[in-house]
Amino acid sequence: MNKIQTTIICGMCSLFAGVLAGGCAEKAEGAPGETKFVQVKGHDLIKPDGTKLFIVGTNLGNWLNPEGYMFGFQRMNAPRQINDLFCHLVGPEKTAEFWQRFKDNYITKADIDYIASTGANTIRLPFHYKLFTDEDYMGLTSAQDGFARIDSVVSWCRADSLYLILDMHDAPGGQTGDNIDDSYGYPWLMENEKCQKQFCDIWRSIADHYKDEPVILGYELINEPIATYFDNQDELNAKLEPLHKKAVAAIREVDKNHVILIGAPQWNSNFEPLKDTDYDPQLMFTCHRYGGPATADAIRSYIDFRDRSNRPMYMGEIGHNTDEWQADFVKVMKDNNIGYTFWPYKKRDDSCMMGITMPEEWEEVVRFAEGPHHTFAEVRDARPDRAKAQVALDKFIEQCKVENCVPQEGYIASMGLKVP
Repeated sequence: MNKIQTTIICGMCSLFAGVLAGGCAEKAEGAPGETKFVQVKGHDLIKPDGTKLFIVGTNLGNWLNPEGYMFGFQRMNAPRQINDLFCHLVGPEKTAEFWQRFKDNYITKADIDYIASTGANTIRLPFHYKLFTDEDYMGLTSAQDGFARIDSVVSWCRADSLYLILDMHDAPGGQTGDNIDDSYGYPWLMENEKCQKQFCDIWRSIADHYKDEPVILGYELINEPIATYFDNQDELNAKLEPLHKKAVAAIREVDKNHVILIGAPQWNSNFEPLKDTDYDPQLMFTCHRYGGPATADAIRSYIDFRDRSNRPMYMGEIGHNTDEWQADFVKVMKDNNIGYTFWPYKKRDDSCMMGITMPEEWEEVVRFAEGPHHTFAEVRDARPDRAKAQVALDKFIEQCKVENCVPQEGYIASMGLKVP
């Protein structure tokens, strides 16, 4: 039995005892008339037992919304680009098989058990809207498996007394205009009524499915809307709050209880365009921060907005820095009552909780990814041996399993969590 397996078993024993004593899943039953759900109260989140929830946890990035840099790619960054890359390497059928195995193995119950064993209490789960459509995505062309995948995480979180935030990281049409939303370089969602209707319809269906599930802390409508690259940024920013209200209204048609998390434009950093903070009693806000000074002054605008709105503020993404910087910023967030989930839980090498040691053959995949792909001739000339490429993909699946990953102990400690 390796260290991770021992840690998970020991952690589960203590967590099971905690559940018996009254963890979030048990308290969800509640006394007659008592809410089962996390509630917004001023700057705080309140659990069903009446105690404060201060969010501490991680993001399951890359699993249901692949990002190129987590595979070691610089040019092929968006999910559709990564899919095309793998299709060029081994063909569409083998690529579909890879994605199925990727979804089965990248995040499993053992991963959730490990996260819980560190003392985390919340997981943020980024997902692509296509998981709830019949569009081509991650190996499926119809009957997507979004609910099945999230249902699994819900059950694992329930067993470990963890809360779960559902984050639509890639919205119809794209909300950001960069690789992170799998878009075409512009936030078309802000201007396209058909995309907005699909966006709201998907959130309504998700809310209807999870309306009675207390493990779900809340719904984060869209990740990092409206990047900083656009000349009409102010015009786009003005369209965001009306879109939020449409989605909130759609959710409230079926679910009156769950918290709804609202992000700001320009990488969840510019809260000035959000003028109405009181149109739903269960609203809270979410910010992001990478780099800069690890001080309260560096996030003063977030703190001030939180104080003006009298709503909770939560740092949905932070990380990719030195352990010292991260530890310093954790103290700042705790001192200022801003909960947090670090980004990401798992990826290639380091700067995460769980590092994947890449197979030697993967360098051929990276070389191909960084090469020219403008013409079919360029693809044919640059393509590595198909058998070797398949070996690289097969080995990656083995290496991404939690038992084969390397816990990044300094990173985990810097998050304010315990190293198992």
